[in-house]
Amino acid sequence: MSPVTVPADNAFTLAACAEMIYLDKPFLERVDAIAARGLKVEIWDWTAKDLTALAARRADGVEIVSMTGYVEGDLTTDDGVTRILSTAEDSLKAAETIDCPRLNVHGTGLGEGGIPVVANAHPSPTDWLRAVDTCRRLAELGERHGRIFTLENLNTAVDHPGCPFALARDTRALVAAVDSPHLRMNLDLYHAQIGEGNLIELCRQCLPLIGEIQVADVPGRAQPGTGEISYRAVSEALAAAGYRGTVAMEAFATGEGENGSTAVSEAALDQFIDTFSVSGERSS
Repeated sequence: MSPVTVPADNAFTLAACAEMIYLDKPFLERVDAIAARGLKVEIWDWTAKDLTALAARRADGVEIVSMTGYVEGDLTTDDGVTRILSTAEDSLKAAETIDCPRLNVHGTGLGEGGIPVVANAHPSPTDWLRAVDTCRRLAELGERHGRIFTLENLNTAVDHPGCPFALARDTRALVAAVDSPHLRMNLDLYHAQIGEGNLIELCRQCLPLIGEIQVADVPGRAQPGTGEISYRAVSEALAAAGYRGTVAMEAFATGEGENGSTAVSEAALDQFIDTFSVSGERSS
């Protein structure tokens, strides 16, 4: 059976995270496999990647469209703010090397197993003001370098307990307060389903501030179609609302066979592409 392909008039640009699929391949081969499906590529920690090799693949049509935008730090503590801004500048240099337009950040650095380095489940009003200022400074760095920082919502119930500014309503408030095209939301619908739900209305509310959308199903963080989220309905609602940005599968590939293997990853991408193939003419 031939792989599912993205329609030429698709409403969205589709991407996949190379950290979570094709796990039986070396990393650069994962990138190649994703690009061979006509998808854009997303990566996490750039410090562990061969940036020169990734940059060389640009000539073959491989596009890295999102990467982690800091190495350490947080939005509120004195040392954390210094470190996140410093390593954001380092990340911008890396982004220039591979021509990556978006750099992803969180409320705090994440350690082993996704545990926040600086846990703060209930930020104070002072913390909120400091976080807005730090996000503003990130946006200024992004503007200076022609890049966009995206602030990702997370969930605290399953994956990231104690993470500050975790909910989509939190990231939305911070991004809105900064009000810069160089700071946008990375609206992760897997995390949002666990933390808030009501995904279609959430997308509509956040639409003007979204830099990209990431998807995985609940429970299990596997590809769309494996859990409780009606991603086809979400897809059609996004298209109807006029969203024309990136939708990225940040999900583990599961199915018949070894999870993350090439065969299972190919089938997972088929599901993802089929779910988010919606004509761009359907906007209202």
